[in-house]
Amino acid sequence: MNNNNLYHPPLMPHLLVEGLNRYHDQPCLFLGDKVATYREVRERTSQLVQALQAIGLGPGSRVAVISGNRPEVLANIAAMQLTGCIGTPLHPLGSLDDHAYVLEAAEIDALVFDPTAFDAHAAALQQRVPGVRHLLSFGPSDSGTDYLALADSFAPAPLVAPDVNPDDIASVNFTGGTTGKPKGVMSSYRVTSYMTQIQLAEWEFPEDLRMLIATPLSHAAAAFFIPVLQKGGAFYVMQGFSPDGFFDMVEQHRITATMLVPVMLYFLLDSPRAKTANMSSMESIFYGASPMSPARLQQGIELWGQVFYQFFGQSEAPMVLANMRRAEHDLSKPERLSACGRPSPWVHLALLDLDGNPVAAGDPGEICVRGPLVMSGYKDMPEATAEAFAGGWLHTGDIGRLDEEGFLYIVDRTKDMIVTGGFNVFPREVEDVLSRHEAVQQVVVIGVPDEQWGEAVKAVIVVKPGIDADQALVASLQDAVKQAKGSVQTPKSIDFVAGIPLTPVGKPDKKAVRALYWGDQARGVG
Repeated sequence: MNNNNLYHPPLMPHLLVEGLNRYHDQPCLFLGDKVATYREVRERTSQLVQALQAIGLGPGSRVAVISGNRPEVLANIAAMQLTGCIGTPLHPLGSLDDHAYVLEAAEIDALVFDPTAFDAHAAALQQRVPGVRHLLSFGPSDSGTDYLALADSFAPAPLVAPDVNPDDIASVNFTGGTTGKPKGVMSSYRVTSYMTQIQLAEWEFPEDLRMLIATPLSHAAAAFFIPVLQKGGAFYVMQGFSPDGFFDMVEQHRITATMLVPVMLYFLLDSPRAKTANMSSMESIFYGASPMSPARLQQGIELWGQVFYQFFGQSEAPMVLANMRRAEHDLSKPERLSACGRPSPWVHLALLDLDGNPVAAGDPGEICVRGPLVMSGYKDMPEATAEAFAGGWLHTGDIGRLDEEGFLYIVDRTKDMIVTGGFNVFPREVEDVLSRHEAVQQVVVIGVPDEQWGEAVKAVIVVKPGIDADQALVASLQDAVKQAKGSVQTPKSIDFVAGIPLTPVGKPDKKAVRALYWGDQARGVG
């Protein structure tokens, strides 16, 4: 035995093998009218592993995936882990240009795709990026090898974890790109293993786990894969998100847990069925990925009870930096609904000033972290990596503060801060006030060029159905901010829009909103 392995923990591939082997005929995956048992997912995974190996893919091969929600996506995630491939998900809503950039930057060898939606797209990508040697299609296609037919030619065999080390790269995920060119975050096997341990120690998963996946499987499922397997739970997967589809599945399958990004929750709360759907089986609604409006969260708690569980992290240190438990969503402490929970005890977290020193108690500072959860760096971006790791900490780019009870509040992104007349304004604080107004469905606050002030505070708002967006509403909204935050933070102007652009992962795209107002001018801040 190699003594270097003596202290290696079980990694994601080992946890997958153990989890898939633990059960046999229990249901593992519900999608459409199909149900796959643990045995079926395990056997399909083995066949896909052999198919990948047959075309020469193995440890260190770089594979991207683009697909709608279909059963093969889950088995393929497991197969890529068990061949030691480095995975890069492509968001189904991303553009050809975005995807070509990612394939080139990640030096992708093979693209796995769903031919029902992405056949022509995959062919166009291969033409743009000749380094992509293999196109593997979930079924017959015009442009790629039929991955499933190839898999069918192999007999299922026992699953075996590959020979990988904790510091080997397991995935390269590209950041949303809201602050410039997307960066390829290199995460090692150590990261996902440690993240999963924290989830299983901290997160409030129901004992009887029926997990509704309403987001793209290729992105979200990997984070829930091991916890669901370890608890003998099952995935219930939506092929596309709609409020009616969501409530139907909860009622039909007595769903006990789900994961939502805030904008999905807003759609659910604004649906007529929010008040009538039977949500009594729901024990945990996990939410994160972007800030939640405290007013909408309160509405959700009043409707469905204390079922909300918040997680906070970022691609560079995923999902488990802070957690807010269900009971901590306490309506008698409404100010806490804008917190993101307590920092995880399993991660070193500090609030630092611009010189890298801890800030005074109660003051805002940049959230910086250390620990096994931290990425290995940005692919082929040594300067950006050095900047992110300055002073021996991962700098998250989020400004936070801690209250007396130890709850962490995200004040804002460092790059979103508005400097107006020499004063710092954090858009998040203004957004929280505006989102409490009964007329507001969604809001983004940005700084726009202003000759007098340098930047002026502007709110871009989607109003709720049936609301008149008139001058009286503008005055009412401005007055609400003035009363709560003072005149410096009050928007100088308010624009009403039909919709706010989202990044591929469902966050409001402030960069796109800003571009409408800044044009070619460089921003003075961030």
